[in-house]
Amino acid sequence: MRNFLQFIKFGIVGISNTLVSEGIYCVLVYFRMPYLLAYFIGFMLSVLNAYYWSSRYVFKTDPEQGERVWWKVLLKTYAAYLWGFLTSSALLVFWIDWIRLSQYLEGLAETFAGYGLIQFDAEFLGNVLAAGLNLLVTMPMNFFVNKYWAYRVKSSRKD
Repeated sequence: MRNFLQFIKFGIVGISNTLVSEGIYCVLVYFRMPYLLAYFIGFMLSVLNAYYWSSRYVFKTDPEQGERVWWKVLLKTYAAYLWGFLTSSALLVFWIDWIRLSQYLEGLAETFAGYGLIQFDAEFLGNVLAAGLNLLVTMPMNFFVNKYWAYRVKSSRKD
């Protein structure tokens, strides 16, 4: 039950993390920054967000288990999310360059254009949808890596 509650809390933090990363990503690709660079910038800032909230809300230290060294946890958090970043970056290339997801969104882009929202072209919609699909893979992966590696506390007690 404790792990399930942690996963729920991690999901809540993940929503804020996703809003940070996806928000930054969407704004930057809207201004035509290359999608991988936009994704990297969103990633760097969202991991800071994840570290802050995960340390205080999800994986709080138990005083009986000892304390964590904050900078080690921060580095481990970046390392833990790096695996997700690399996986997600590869999936972005798959969705955007190989599958060409945007070609399937032309009709939706035309609908938006009919309402005067020409900035939501098929390329932009494809980039946003691709990043959203990647969350189905990276969120569970990030939870387990963070829980069992980045935020693990080695017991200082000698039994």
